[in-house]
Amino acid sequence: FPLEAVFTGDRSLSSRPMDRVLEPLRAMGADVATAEAGRLPVRLKGGRLEGLRFRNEKASAQVKSAILLAGLRAGGDVEVLEPARSRDHTENMLRAFGCEVETSESEEDRLVRLGGRRTLAATSIDIPGDPSSAAFPLVAALIVPDSEVTVRSTLINPLRTGLLATLIEMGADLRLENRRRLSGEDVADVTARFGPLHAVEVPAERAPSMIDEYPILAVAAAFASGRTVMHGLSELRVKESDRLAAIVAGLRQCGVEAWDEGDTLVVEGHGGPPPGGASVAAHDDHRIAMSFLVMGLASRSAVLVDSAGMIATSFPGFSALMTSLGARLS
Repeated sequence: FPLEAVFTGDRSLSSRPMDRVLEPLRAMGADVATAEAGRLPVRLKGGRLEGLRFRNEKASAQVKSAILLAGLRAGGDVEVLEPARSRDHTENMLRAFGCEVETSESEEDRLVRLGGRRTLAATSIDIPGDPSSAAFPLVAALIVPDSEVTVRSTLINPLRTGLLATLIEMGADLRLENRRRLSGEDVADVTARFGPLHAVEVPAERAPSMIDEYPILAVAAAFASGRTVMHGLSELRVKESDRLAAIVAGLRQCGVEAWDEGDTLVVEGHGGPPPGGASVAAHDDHRIAMSFLVMGLASRSAVLVDSAGMIATSFPGFSALMTSLGARLS
């Protein structure tokens, strides 16, 4: 639409690079101006956008979604090529609202294309449980003795289940029951039960399906026996914080040997509860804060995070939910 809008953000969001989204929108004809180094604030004016064939080199679902949504009123073909499948919730939701979305795959690429029917019609939807949020009570159950937790109606879209697959490889007692479809997505009730974990090597190609879950996976790795190695984590450098650096620093403060080698994270597990007892800097990052609070539930000494208000970014009921399960958070 031919509207002009200015987008601003808090300190964390203002530090994140925006060009990966803005460049394809510019190529479609949007008028875009940014602050220094392609960061917020951003002034944008749309309307009369043209079609685009875009190669999404990082297989970013956020970039793909921006192009598809902008393309709903664009003239001409709108296509996104990716080297690997990225999260497809936007495609599923567009189809649910009546939009034609076509996909095809070759040995080199996966193509997502808007069809000719791009007018959306109102519909009713049920939102599945977010697997990135479910990860925190599930991992808590795996590391706190005598625990068992079930998270109902959890999204198990195969492009989002990398954490579950990795935890099962680590020997986690995880059960997926009552599998069904909900508003075009696969869901299940996921149950986690306390038990021993062992180290694994996580391949880089799994990262897109669990990129937000690496902080809590690193916590699980600290309790596992052996050395866990996680590859392909460069994207963690440009999240709400440099999550890779924050994970390493927090684990070391809690007595866990950890380091990064380029985009690889290595965690030496304790085969049981690590020391804990540290005050960890969350860097205004909700997932870092929640991960180390979960760690403190089962480490030998409690863990303090320097800030927790930002947890409401993605999980406003985190403290109340964890307390209802028996956690002591203060």
